[in-house]
Amino acid sequence: MRRQTRKLKLGNLYIGGDAPISVQSMTITDTRDIPATVDQIKKLQEAKCDIVRVAVPDMDAAKCLEQIQKQVTLPLIADIHFDYRLALEAIRQGIVGLRLNPGNIPDAWKIQEVVKAAKEKGVPIRVGVNAGSISKEKLLEYGGPTPQAMVASAKEHIRILEDLDFFDIKVSLKASDITRTVEAYRKLAKEVEYPFHIGISEAGTYFSGTVKSSIGVGMLLAEGLGDTLRISLAGDPLEEVKVGLEILKSLKIRQTSPEIIACPLCGRCEVDLIPVVQEIEESLSTMDKPINVAVMGCVVNGPGEAREADLGIACGKGVGLIFKKGEIIRKVSEKEFAKALIEEAKNLK
Repeated sequence: MRRQTRKLKLGNLYIGGDAPISVQSMTITDTRDIPATVDQIKKLQEAKCDIVRVAVPDMDAAKCLEQIQKQVTLPLIADIHFDYRLALEAIRQGIVGLRLNPGNIPDAWKIQEVVKAAKEKGVPIRVGVNAGSISKEKLLEYGGPTPQAMVASAKEHIRILEDLDFFDIKVSLKASDITRTVEAYRKLAKEVEYPFHIGISEAGTYFSGTVKSSIGVGMLLAEGLGDTLRISLAGDPLEEVKVGLEILKSLKIRQTSPEIIACPLCGRCEVDLIPVVQEIEESLSTMDKPINVAVMGCVVNGPGEAREADLGIACGKGVGLIFKKGEIIRKVSEKEFAKALIEEAKNLK
């Protein structure tokens, strides 16, 4: 059962409460390069990303946000550290969300100014605690970047906002270590009702990062913890979105494209199944149909799996049978395997 949280509005998107779990990524362009940043955001939207975060390292970047936001429809979050003036400018520029740790801004009056502006414009703030950025005081108090230190740090940031009567808060607690991350979220979930942004920080390259993120994010989602997520990969942000959506699909939480079921291959397979599966998966990846599609190449499990799926093909040597809703509808030659199944998927009501 999913954890019940407060509900936030981020532009035209809701987060937490009964809202669908959303997938987030971050641009890797220079925010000051408006065309490149807009182009990347549009590609992320095509990949079915829900929220995009952009880096705001200086005032020049902050002053580009309005022009960027006007050219895209996805809600944009400004990623800001230390300088309250960047947060104020981002809000003036029309940004719909901030990633900002109030405890990292010196002088209470500065964070008061940011909170006042955020309140007036209805801009939520994400408090983001990373194991690598915990204060020296907290590290000494808790003996290192432990889950307890992460939770204490998050609560400290949250308290600053609450004391200013600000409650449109989202929280993240990330480490590159799965166990530490999961334990931190579990602990904080017992103490606050704010939505969680989840992920494994600095997860790694595409392969290792996908494995690590799938385990960590999957554990949290299976326990009902998580309202938005980011898969943090050292690579193309489009891959982050694909992996995030696939995790949600695998857990039957959210399905935005067909789920491909394919056998792992063995000596019984008499066809070159890998290119067939790849062609089908690539072609159907942008299709907005929550269906199961089975591509099987074994006479032992193939017919059964193909029959159980919404649409499936049992591939044999030279010939294959296409099933729809449990019934055989076509017999096709080996060279037509992919083309025929894709055609049936697109026509499936």
